[in-house]
Amino acid sequence: MTSVTGLLLAAALVLPAAPLDPADPVGVWPLRPEPEVVRAFDPPDAPYGAGHRGVDLLGTVGQPVRAALPGTVTFAGPLAGRGVVVVDHGATRTTYEPVTATVALGALVAAGAPVGSLDLGGSHCFPRACLHWGWIEGETYLDPLRLVGAGPVRLLPLWRDEPVGTPTAWGLRPWGGPVGRPLATGPW
Repeated sequence: MTSVTGLLLAAALVLPAAPLDPADPVGVWPLRPEPEVVRAFDPPDAPYGAGHRGVDLLGTVGQPVRAALPGTVTFAGPLAGRGVVVVDHGATRTTYEPVTATVALGALVAAGAPVGSLDLGGSHCFPRACLHWGWIEGETYLDPLRLVGAGPVRLLPLWRDEPVGTPTAWGLRPWGGPVGRPLATGPW
């Protein structure tokens, strides 16, 4: 082993892992095969406002529910009449309901490891069974579909550090229309 390789290996073992970036898809689907999204994420405008603080994934009663990310189980049991499992991932946590937990409080789980089985009671999709899957950072609800690369697309400028420019810089005349287009109507 070269000294550079040894130093890099030692640094990887000593340095803490980078915090989870909510923009990077790093997780796994909590239901297999990839489920239908029955209801999308709709964050509330205010802390106690209306909205949908997660996504509903169509499943079947008894289907295994899996941890989307590795972490520690911080809650596993009934809450408000339905089974809930919460997995802490450091800066964020994921929630799964209605679930009959198969993990205990404090258990370490890997991404994709079963945490319970899907219940019908308390389903947001009743009479169908669906998993309500949530993702939270602090007190802010996030779209869990971003964990698996299925969230909304965000377009960024190709050149982030350059100013946007003026219409003529975009190839437009100040009065409209692309530069080079004839003023008369008709084809290019």
